[in-house]
Formats: sequence, C-alpha cells, structure tokens
Amino acid sequence: MTSTSHETLLIIDFGSQVTQLIARRLRELNVYCEIHPYQSVTMEMVRALAPKAVIFSGGPDSVTREGSPRAPEGIFELGVPILGICYGQQVMMHQLGGKVESGHGTAEFGRAYVTPSEARIPLLNGWFLEGKEQVWMSHGDHVSQLAPGFEVYGTSPNAPYAITADLSRNFYAVQFHPEVHHTPNGKTLYENFVRLAGFSGDWTMGAYREQMIEAIRAQVGDKQVICGLSGGVDSSVAAILIHEAIGDQLTCVFVDHGLLRKNEAEEVVAMFRDNYNIRLIHADESELFLGELEGQSDPETKRKIIGKLFIDVFQKHADTIEGAEFLAQGTLYPDVIESVSFSGGPSVTIKSHHNVGGLPEKMGLKLVEPLRELFKDEVRALGHELGLPQSFIGRHPFPGPGLAIRCPGEITREKLAILREADAIYIDQIRRHGLYDDIWQAFVAILPVRTVGVMGDGRTYDYACALRAVTSVDGMTADYYPFSHEFLGETATRIINEVKGINRCTYDITSKPPGTIEWE
Repeated sequence: MTSTSHETLLIIDFGSQVTQLIARRLRELNVYCEIHPYQSVTMEMVRALAPKAVIFSGGPDSVTREGSPRAPEGIFELGVPILGICYGQQVMMHQLGGKVESGHGTAEFGRAYVTPSEARIPLLNGWFLEGKEQVWMSHGDHVSQLAPGFEVYGTSPNAPYAITADLSRNFYAVQFHPEVHHTPNGKTLYENFVRLAGFSGDWTMGAYREQMIEAIRAQVGDKQVICGLSGGVDSSVAAILIHEAIGDQLTCVFVDHGLLRKNEAEEVVAMFRDNYNIRLIHADESELFLGELEGQSDPETKRKIIGKLFIDVFQKHADTIEGAEFLAQGTLYPDVIESVSFSGGPSVTIKSHHNVGGLPEKMGLKLVEPLRELFKDEVRALGHELGLPQSFIGRHPFPGPGLAIRCPGEITREKLAILREADAIYIDQIRRHGLYDDIWQAFVAILPVRTVGVMGDGRTYDYACALRAVTSVDGMTADYYPFSHEFLGETATRIINEVKGINRCTYDITSKPPGTIEWE
C-alpha cells in the first residue's frame, strides 16, 4: 500500500536527529513526503518515485571527511527544486563546486539571528519583516565558497552564507534548521518552498481514507483479516478503517491482560462490538497474566512475561478464525523509519509496543498496515474523518504492558485496584480543570514502599503514589507539566480521601524523552 498517486516530495536523510520534523512540517502543509536514508537512494528509485521536489536533511558528519555521505549526482539533473538544510547545504556546495571548511570560530550551536541581503527572493516571503529572523543553528563546518550560480540572501555572525540560492535551477540551501520549534518562522519557509515547487496540497485525510479503502480491498480480496486490537488510538483507527473497507471479513482480537485502567475493557468492547458492530473476540486472560506475574519484581522480566503471554494468547484465539490470511497492525510511519538503520547496519527492531511482533511469520500471515504512511497527528485526523469521538482520539498514550509499568516491584491485585482508583481520580481532576489536552501524558504510579501516616485519629501504614504529567511539542522531547500548588493539593487530598490504601502523594518533575517517561 503506497501513496504514489499523490504529489511526492523526497527527503534524503543524512542522519539528522530531527529529519522526522521536516516530514511533519510538510504533512501539515498537505504535502505527501517520504524519508529515505542517503545510502538507499538510487537514481532508479528516485525516478520511480518521481518527486516534484527534494530536500536534503542535516546530519552529524563532515563533508570534508573522505567517505562521508553524498547525494546521487543525478539528483541535480532532475530539473526539480532542491532545498539543502545544514549538512544538506554543505553537501550541495561540495558536490556543485563550492567549498566547505572546518575551523575555529565559525561553529554555531543554538539560537542565532539571520539578517537579509538587499536582494529578496520568493523563498523568503514573510521573512525579515522586522529586520532579522531567529533560527536554530547546529554546525561545526561552514561554507567558505559558494558553488557557481549561487548567491547569498542571508547571513548570521558565524555563517556568511546562511541562506543561499541558485534561482536559475531552483536550488536553495540554508545552514540552519527551519523545522525545529526554535526557528519560529520556519514553517513559512517550507510553505514558500512547496509553493515554488508547484504542490497543490493534495495530501488530505479524506483522500487518504478513500485511497486506503480501495487498497485494502485490492490487497485482501475475499479473505479474512485478524486485527490485534489494544484499544489504543492506532490499532482502533486501523480496525475501523479496515472494517469500513471489508466489513465482516475483519475480526478483532482484544487481549485483556488484567493490566488495563478502570473500566477500560468494558469501554473497548462497547465501542467496537456495540457501536461499530465489528466482530470482536474479548480474550479475558487476566487470571493467566496475573498468575504468571506473581512474585516477579524485575521490570524487564515482567515485560518479557507479558510479551510472551500476549503472543501465546493472541495466537490461541486467532487460530479459531477460519480462513484468515492477513494480520492487521497499527504500524505508523515513525516505526517504519526507525526500523531502518541510518548507518547501514542491521535494521532496528520496530518498537516493542507492537505486541503482535513476530506473529505474521509464526502464523503464516500477510500484513495489512493501513497507517504505515502516517504520523501520530495524522492518525488522529484520520480518526476524526472516520467519526471517532474526540474524547477517544485525544486519549493520552498507554503502554502495551499496561499498569505493570506503573506498578514498580511485585504486581498484586490489591495494588492494581488501588492504582486504578487513584489514576481515575487524577485524570478526572485534569479534565475538570480543563488541562487534559494541554498534557501529552499523565498517570499515577504506585510506589513499592509503605509509609506511616495519621488519618483522623488513627495510624495508617499504606502506599505512597507518584503523579506524573509531561508536555511535548513534537513527541521527541518532554518536560513536566507545571501544575499549580492548588491543583496538586486538591488532587492529593482527593486521592488520599477516596482511595483506601494510599496515604501519601508526590509529584514527579523529572524530564525525560517521551519514550522513557513511563515509570519502569
């Protein structure tokens, strides 16, 4: 399932940590783009893709080093607009006859300000309205001589060629990163570039929905499809899209491992079986999972137990579906990108939260992955297009191993019950105060310690819990949410008063990447 019917922009990835942000900015402009690592880009592949424009991303290497990454020479003969960013600018200059040097005093890292030259170009429409623009720099090397045909259109203190262009060939190059949050006007530059390249903005979720329905029908035919449904946004949107395409040929298997949040299993069953009339197997195997986890406290051991049992249980129930030839997964585009090694070594395993990993080969099934070209925000937009309620689409992420991650130490039914009640109150408080959509993820963790407290006239010896909430602009970095003292005091009071078994609350303000914000 590919989207070659859309106008396409090719991003050649030279190893930047923020290449995905380029793609996200372009998708926000309704431009379909694909990221390919430089070593996999051949002219045969490029011609088959037929891009209307090309972007060279940044990267950590130096073009002055022998054997450093290059773009295919033929890319400059395609006759399409090209934009080079950071290392991408340096690659363009080096390959087109300019000069790049390393040297002291010319590096820039962090915030910088670019001032314009006297000449103005369409790429910079909406820029320099107040004389200079804040940008984000990250370079050690610098362009010391422009390639023939290029002129300078912006400078910074340590980058005399911060913005350059060869207007006759529609080649543009900037030393900074327009895609990051710290280049406030960066989106305007991308908007100007795609307009110069002639994109019509045909990448919409309405069009994607129609195209995927046709593609699913063509791929599946009259065969049966099994979908591993977790109740999360990704697998849910995938299931509803596939059901819209093939109806009762789809059966969802919802593995209930007993580690879900309060009332979550009932909500999933009601939504898919009752509201959408999707064939659903509710595999309630909570006793099996909790029995195997009994006495286990090591977090990695717990994860492995849950992962293995999940596959065993899923296969047991999937085997009851006659004629199944396809397995549906909610794989997203970041998972696809992350499964390709930039260095050319062995591929990285797709994220472990895809619980059915390994099952396609084990069961002899072919994959249906209708979301593999989408970012998370696009999946939510597709969910809206499919009619899912905002309360569901906007839910905070929930890990595959569920509350096991939020219950350090041994998992017991008592601790899970306490945790469910505390977490439900915390989320209710966040919703009451209108904060839910401002927070990327919030949850309660029950700590593996008991503390002495006095409640009324009695002495208690109960659990302490930790509250966590983080914000994220781009899903790549996260910081704690700055609750007011009043909110924290009110929430802690409710939890201690309403949840038997907790007598102390604390708020965790450590900052971590989103992928590691879960407690264990």
